[in-house]
Amino acid sequence: MGDGPPASSEAARRRMKATRAKDSKPELNLRSALHRLGLRFRLHQRVIPNLRRTVDVVFRPSRVAVFVDGCFWHGCPEHGTWPKKNAKWWRDKIETNIMRDRETDRLLDEAGWTVVRVWEHERPEVAARRIARLVRRA
Repeated sequence: MGDGPPASSEAARRRMKATRAKDSKPELNLRSALHRLGLRFRLHQRVIPNLRRTVDVVFRPSRVAVFVDGCFWHGCPEHGTWPKKNAKWWRDKIETNIMRDRETDRLLDEAGWTVVRVWEHERPEVAARRIARLVRRA
C-alpha cells in the first residue's frame, strides 16, 4: 500500500489520504492573492532539467520559484509537530523532507533562481506581496 507504517487510527488514515500533494488550500489561496496583484505564472513545473522535483508556482521570466510548504510535512519551526506513534519513522520522514527542501533551494539558487518558501500558516496576501516585489524587481 504505502511506504510507511500503518495509520495509528482511522482518523489519522483519513487525514493522510486527504492531504493533497498539489493544489492544496494554502496553495490555491496564495495563487488567488497573486492573481489579484496582477501576476501570472505557471504551475507545478520542473525548472531544472533532469531534476524530478517540481516548483509549485513558477515565474519563468524573473526566475522566481515559489514553494508552499505544509507545516507538518516540512517541519515548520513554529507549527510543526512530531507524532508520538511511529515516532522514529515520522522523524526520519520529516527530516528527509527538510534536507530535500534545502538541497532543492541550493540547486535552484545555483541555477540562477530566487527561491521563496511560503509556510501554509502565512497570510496569502502578505506572502503574495513579498513574491510580487521579487518578481517585479527582476
